[in-house]
Amino acid sequence: MAQKAASSQESIDEARIPNGVASSAKNKAKDYSSDGVADNDIFMLPASDFQLLGLLTAIAALVRLFRIYQPSSVVFDEVHFGGFASKYIKGRFFMDVHPPLAKLLLTLAGWLAGFDGDFDFKDIGKDYVEPGVPYVAMRLLPALMGVMTIPTIFLTLKATGCRTMTAAMGAGLIIFENGLLTQSRLILLDSPLIIFTAFTALAWTCFTNQHEQGPEKAFDASWWFWLVATGLGLGATVSVKWVGLFTIAWVGSLTLVQLWVLLGDTTTVTPRRLLKHFLARLFCLVVIPLTFYLGLFAIHFICLVNPGDGDGFMSSEFQATLNSKAMQDVPADVVLGSRVSIRHHNTHGGYLHSHNHMYPTGSKQQQITLYPHKDENNVWLLENQTQPEGHDGPIKGSKAWDTGEPIPIGDKTVLRLFHTVTDRRLHSHDVRPPVSEADWQNEASAYGYEGFEGDANDYFRVEIVKSLSDGAAAKDRVRTIETKFRLIHIMTGCALFSHKVKLPDWGFEQQEVTCAKQGTLPNSIWYVEQNEHPLLGANAEKVNYKNPGFLGKFWELQKVMWTTNAGLVESHAWDSRPPSWPVLRRGINFWGKDRRQIYLIGNPIIWWSSTAAVGIYFAFKVLSVLRWQRGFKDYENINFKRFDYEIGTSVLGWAFHYFPFFLMQRQLFLHHYFPALYFAIIALCQVYDFATNRISALGLRDRPAIGRSGIAIFLAISIVAFTLYAPLSYGNRWTQSACNKVKILNTWDFDCSVFPTELSQYSVDAPSAGNAAQTAAPVAPGPSEKGSQDLNVTPQPAAEPAVSRAEKVEYRDQDGNILNEEQVKALEGKVSFETRYETRTRVIDSDGKEVDDGPAGAEGVAPPHPDVERLPETAPEVPEDDGRDSPATASPEEDVGKEKSVEKADDGRPRPASEPSEATR
Repeated sequence: MAQKAASSQESIDEARIPNGVASSAKNKAKDYSSDGVADNDIFMLPASDFQLLGLLTAIAALVRLFRIYQPSSVVFDEVHFGGFASKYIKGRFFMDVHPPLAKLLLTLAGWLAGFDGDFDFKDIGKDYVEPGVPYVAMRLLPALMGVMTIPTIFLTLKATGCRTMTAAMGAGLIIFENGLLTQSRLILLDSPLIIFTAFTALAWTCFTNQHEQGPEKAFDASWWFWLVATGLGLGATVSVKWVGLFTIAWVGSLTLVQLWVLLGDTTTVTPRRLLKHFLARLFCLVVIPLTFYLGLFAIHFICLVNPGDGDGFMSSEFQATLNSKAMQDVPADVVLGSRVSIRHHNTHGGYLHSHNHMYPTGSKQQQITLYPHKDENNVWLLENQTQPEGHDGPIKGSKAWDTGEPIPIGDKTVLRLFHTVTDRRLHSHDVRPPVSEADWQNEASAYGYEGFEGDANDYFRVEIVKSLSDGAAAKDRVRTIETKFRLIHIMTGCALFSHKVKLPDWGFEQQEVTCAKQGTLPNSIWYVEQNEHPLLGANAEKVNYKNPGFLGKFWELQKVMWTTNAGLVESHAWDSRPPSWPVLRRGINFWGKDRRQIYLIGNPIIWWSSTAAVGIYFAFKVLSVLRWQRGFKDYENINFKRFDYEIGTSVLGWAFHYFPFFLMQRQLFLHHYFPALYFAIIALCQVYDFATNRISALGLRDRPAIGRSGIAIFLAISIVAFTLYAPLSYGNRWTQSACNKVKILNTWDFDCSVFPTELSQYSVDAPSAGNAAQTAAPVAPGPSEKGSQDLNVTPQPAAEPAVSRAEKVEYRDQDGNILNEEQVKALEGKVSFETRYETRTRVIDSDGKEVDDGPAGAEGVAPPHPDVERLPETAPEVPEDDGRDSPATASPEEDVGKEKSVEKADDGRPRPASEPSEATR
């Protein structure tokens, strides 16, 4: 065994510390300091390093800012993140699944450049130039953050002890990485996320270097500086996206390792000093990030003081804090004859509503919906099941309860709900609703006419839900706001119910209301918000919504963000799963117009090399554990131990930013891998530095020219690959042949056919008012198109002098192979297809040449990305017109599926039912 250990020592030499001093395991430190560690203070680098750093930063600026004005129209997620800037400036509340830091910075950039918020960023391809939007200034912010990533990785690698040439290689790889370039040139969140992640990694690396030098460095100015900087970096990262939680987990796990090592040092670390180490880390790595995060939301709430399209996600208490949403104090006791507005408790979909329009099917009686805005059609008068007695018999009319003593409405009271505008009563019967035609659903309608006394199907029993009602009185009788209750239909036993299903156009896309026999409890709970009665005067007890305060609003918004984010489970044309990311299996189509295209794809040389470096470390770790189990003393060699810890730290960062995505059922995209890619590139540089500078067995440590030549060759190959794919990153001119030549994988689904056959065609066929080609967005196939794969489309122009049009539909399998009609028919009903539907129309002139198709300035084509703001449960206020002749569009199977998927996704918590109609992050 001793011979084996000696053999191991021959293969890996003693560590060479950056300052040239050798160290051996025999000189083991007597305190918690680490062997083989030098002071890699990045503020003490030689002037030549800073000169090189300046040169690399200048190159990065040229690459990132080159033609940043291109394209001069809205691209992909700029639809939403630019739109958020407009809403911040206007102060209109919105809901987004991401924290506010990056959006606030983008807003600040636009505001400083003179943006007034009037441009809505509504459509991909919408022109920036004519309305004078300072889009270049807004794009400059993420671009400059992308530039700052280059010096950050350079300094990080120097802080780990890498040579200057290795640090320069890492900076060069970031400069010429196509995916990071594309994301940093647009009004998106990923560039701020990457720079704050990179800054956190730099600060933590520098702090770790201070910590590993032992007790003499503890608690000095540099030690505190980098620990506080790490906390600020963590706060900034998690305030851009919740991916920052993975960065917190990375730093937290390494902090536990440090504390464990400190606990084992009984020589220099007393219990009192150990507590000081713990409290310092607790304050800097927990309190500072949390305070930073809370502070950003405080600014967020200060900016968004007006109602907006995000109100529907939030509770009534939250909405009451917005301007014009505040409510006057209302009488507390609800009595017979009260004119009330009734709100749904669970979905925040709005008020129980009716209007003078009928269902197109079923009973064809008057519609009952949920409506998100205050409106006279929300007012209901609460009647007893029998009219009150007067001197001459029962008092007729709906105002019969306006005299005499107020009669409170208690638990189990049977009521009729009279709609004051249309003179009809809330009604239900054993008829299936037009949309949710499930057996357990009954139609809820409004039935009757002026003077009609009603029938037994108008009777509903009040059942107070005591567990949700606030206060003893609210548990005994119905009180405004405080009492939560169910309305049980007397004749059928069903409960008045609403859920995350919207009515079609004939219902104005308002939220459906039914009477459910098996409805979930949260979806059948209601409460009274407005309450008026002639007998409840100014001296009556009043109530109002409780002000949730900052912490209450903060916590509610976090829950809504979480449930909405978790609910993004629908399929998407450009989504991908984590196993495909390290091998760069596919990208994302961002924009296409004027025979140009922006497609998010990484530099394959850099991606595959960084993935290989991570694989090398895993292989090393497995082998080292096996050798350790067999009794080898590899870890007595300092170089071996430093390789394991230093590269292991970077690979751990990669793992924390990659593997958690395997647990997510929501939609995922290639750009979610960018933080992990950053750590993989660091690991790649560290592996190369160890191989060429520290491990003598390879023979490269004493031949530095070979190491420098390897860096030059690798960077040259990476630059060549970058250049080949640059047209997709910048949206430059390209040709079909050049595009097809670099399409290495058939899963790279950028469309080469949108480009001309020769570059000269760009000048000959310059876009004009009626001529602009574009890549089409995928749309859902019709019932007869199940099994179609990878179809492409270009919209047809309004008018074009063409002799003929040739349309081609291609059916492809999962490998991209074209299927003929017989193969498609043979597969129908036997396999499950994941359909992505696109179409391309080629317009042919009289000479048989393809001409451009589509109007200039037509909107771009990237499909929607759901990671940002989504519409609340019901549509915004729109004029209502009679839709009796329009049939319902949803089948019973679809409705049941919707209900099950919603209940599974959010466990009854609020989540928008509408699909996003635009692109996003």
